[in-house]
Amino acid sequence: MKAYKSVIIITSVITLLPILAGLFLWNRLPDTIATHFGFGGNPDGYSSKSFAIFGMPLFLLLMHIFCIFYTFSDPKKKNINGKILSFIFWIAPVVSLFCSLLIYGYALDIRFHTGFIGNLFVGILFLVIGNYLPKCRQNYTIGIRLPWTFHSEANWNRTHRFAGWIWMIGGAVLIVNTLFSSTAVVFITIIVIAFIPSVYSFVLYRKGI
Repeated sequence: MKAYKSVIIITSVITLLPILAGLFLWNRLPDTIATHFGFGGNPDGYSSKSFAIFGMPLFLLLMHIFCIFYTFSDPKKKNINGKILSFIFWIAPVVSLFCSLLIYGYALDIRFHTGFIGNLFVGILFLVIGNYLPKCRQNYTIGIRLPWTFHSEANWNRTHRFAGWIWMIGGAVLIVNTLFSSTAVVFITIIVIAFIPSVYSFVLYRKGI
C-alpha cells in the first residue's frame, strides 16, 4: 500500500474539497439543506447546514479509507486489476464532488434536473463497472462473490464476462431513462443486474463448471 501513498492522499483531499466550498458559501446557504433526491428529481431528505457541509464529505472519506484498507487486506489482492484498483481510489472523490455540486446548487436555487443527472451518473457508473467486471480475477473483495464463483476459477471468469454485458446493458437503460426519470425503471434495472448473473453462476455450477 506504500506505493499508493500519494494517490491515497490526493484522493482523500479531493473527497474533502466540498467542505472548503461549503465554508466559502456558508453565509449564502440556508440552515436546512436538501441532501437527498429521488430519481424523479424532487428532494425527499433534508439535513442541517453543518451536516451537509461537514458530515457527508467526512462520511465519504471514512468509506474511502475503509475500502482501500479492506482491498489491500485481501489475501488475493494481487489478482485485483490495476484499473479496478484505480476505480476504488477515485469513486469516493467523484461521488463527493458530484453530490456537493447538486446539494449546494439546489440550496442556492440553481436548479439542476437532478433526475436526469442522477440517472446519467448511475448509468455511466454501471457502464464503467460493466467494462471492468470481465477483467476481475478471483478475489475476496471485488466482484460477484458467491459460493459458486469461488467454487472454480472458470465459473468466476464466465460469470464476470456475462455480468459485464448485463451491467453495461443496465447502464445504457438508465442513460435512456434520463428522458423519463422513472423510479420503477431504476429499481427493476438494479434487481435484474444483480439477479441474472447470480442465477447464471448457479446454472454453471450445476453443470459442473
